[in-house]
Amino acid sequence: MQVPASLPVGRGTAVLCLGACFHRREPLRAVELLVDGKAHEPTAWRMPRLDLFHALPRELSRSYRGGFWATVPIEARARPGSISIQIAAQLDSGARVVAPLARIDVVDAGDRPAAARRAGLIAVCMATFDPDVALFRAQVESLRAQTYTNWVCVISDDCSAPERFAQICDVVAGDPRFEVTRSERRLGYYRNFERALGLLPPDAELVALADHDDRWYPDKLEVLRGALGRAQLVYSDQRLVDRHGQVLRDTLWEGRRNNHTNLASLLVANSVSGAATLFRRELAELALPFPEAPGWQFHDHWLGLVALASGDVAYVERPLYDYVQHGGAVVGQAAADDPAREGGSGRTRGWRAAYFYGYLPRALLAEALLARCPGTMSRSKRRALQRFLSADRTALGLAWLFVRPLRRLAGRGETLGTESELARGILWRHLVRLRAGRRESPDGSPYDASCPPLHAGTLGHHRLARWRATV
Repeated sequence: MQVPASLPVGRGTAVLCLGACFHRREPLRAVELLVDGKAHEPTAWRMPRLDLFHALPRELSRSYRGGFWATVPIEARARPGSISIQIAAQLDSGARVVAPLARIDVVDAGDRPAAARRAGLIAVCMATFDPDVALFRAQVESLRAQTYTNWVCVISDDCSAPERFAQICDVVAGDPRFEVTRSERRLGYYRNFERALGLLPPDAELVALADHDDRWYPDKLEVLRGALGRAQLVYSDQRLVDRHGQVLRDTLWEGRRNNHTNLASLLVANSVSGAATLFRRELAELALPFPEAPGWQFHDHWLGLVALASGDVAYVERPLYDYVQHGGAVVGQAAADDPAREGGSGRTRGWRAAYFYGYLPRALLAEALLARCPGTMSRSKRRALQRFLSADRTALGLAWLFVRPLRRLAGRGETLGTESELARGILWRHLVRLRAGRRESPDGSPYDASCPPLHAGTLGHHRLARWRATV
């Protein structure tokens, strides 16, 4: 399990505990996770783990069915201190064994008062990693050409090669509006955007995100600021082009319906592109730290969810920038593969990946939202998240997830029917538990509940991967 090193006072989250639990001498009767002593039942346990079956000594190989996982909510704390996460196991003899798993420090954020902020100042957070210098220069020049001029740009470099980092610095040299910092270690784009948001200047009121290889239209910031209104976040359409500016699509929304009002649909299938957004500083602070989910993680998905869970999201129905498609683009690389390549056989091929990299990450985000936005979320939005979480716990919840793609018959096809794949992943979880109970010496992946290999294209729902791949 991976947990944040610290949480600010008043900030909740959720963590995924995934592992194996067994005893050398006795079978286990029950397992639970403890957060400061409060018990949480695992979503699944006594799950078969082929990696344990092959790795354990022969006398312990019967314990290969010790796999478990749980999405554990971490409630906000009102004062500094620490949060302990433990695992407790009840043995057949009745004895109870408790072992520590992690500890999270709760710290005073020390936020500056809002009066210290400069009205209308937009902080553009740009994430870079070994950028194509020509594309990076074009992006920087498009930012300099903005009709809205009250902005600064924080560039968080994800440990680019020294010569490439020097080129980044050369492009922005002499312009005091740019501040460049370099991470000491490789973070990946998800954590690099998190780092960039952590570097916001104290007087910034609004935040925009930028990739290092797009081209903004001159009125992008001005239009977004005017359209924000009372919303937490606003985003626009985008035009898709190749690296030479050749138009591939005039709009992102070909073959899929846009959505910025339905929280359940946004949880299932993200509609918010990070580089298309402008949002309030308070949203950035509420979204930090980012949760840690298995598989591919997307900063814009999390930010869009926090925005809609805590308020409203607005949309500008015209492109405000060119989204440049090229071989080094993160989504382009991800969409090139198919998660169904994960092992399996027959009808269950890909179902395990659909659970671990499709449903489970979204369940974690749902739990994190419930813990992060307890005072600002409406009852209807809370019910939507709870209904999604119930899909892994009740037959009624699973049925809701299975039939939800029928919404497309009423013109609501924003998820491309991805719910059916997530539901099959949940069904796999129940089937593998039943099958493994009849077979103590497994020899195939349908009887293995370990987390599958993560392929380059394991987005968790290959319908969306194919939709993006068609660009």
